[in-house]
Amino acid sequence: MDKVRRDGAVTEQAAISEGLCQWLDGSDLESKQYEAMLLLSVTEDGWPNTAMLSVGEVLALDRNRIRIALWQGTVTTGNLLRSGQATLVAIHDGAAHYVRLRLQALPDLPDARHPRQRFDAEVVAVREDIAKYADITSAIRFQLHEPDQALERWKETLEELRK
Repeated sequence: MDKVRRDGAVTEQAAISEGLCQWLDGSDLESKQYEAMLLLSVTEDGWPNTAMLSVGEVLALDRNRIRIALWQGTVTTGNLLRSGQATLVAIHDGAAHYVRLRLQALPDLPDARHPRQRFDAEVVAVREDIAKYADITSAIRFQLHEPDQALERWKETLEELRK
């Protein structure tokens, strides 16, 4: 279903775009190392909670399934374990992508090099917000202190998400 607003276009669909899927495919991390996404969840007392994720913690298996690796014991991890719901916010291809997810915890990997709480997520709904008068070029960007070490950890984490 498409909806059009006066200041831009909002499209709603049941799967992420092909472009976003390719961006989150785990490849070419070196060129994506500056990009961050937001993962929105709700705390036990009903407050919004925001976490930043890198491309080394999110893996699109296809347009309908995403895997996420989070640090164990965090507020966000607890929220996802409790509610099984979150929204991933990514800026890509000139649009803001709001991806509603239904999540399920994956079993721990006994031989994990970087132990994380892993989640398998079904894409429930996606809104793409595009301004008619401008391209959205970035959201949160960061500079890694030790890029070689972080990129290697991300590659290993994404490989563990594939399991």
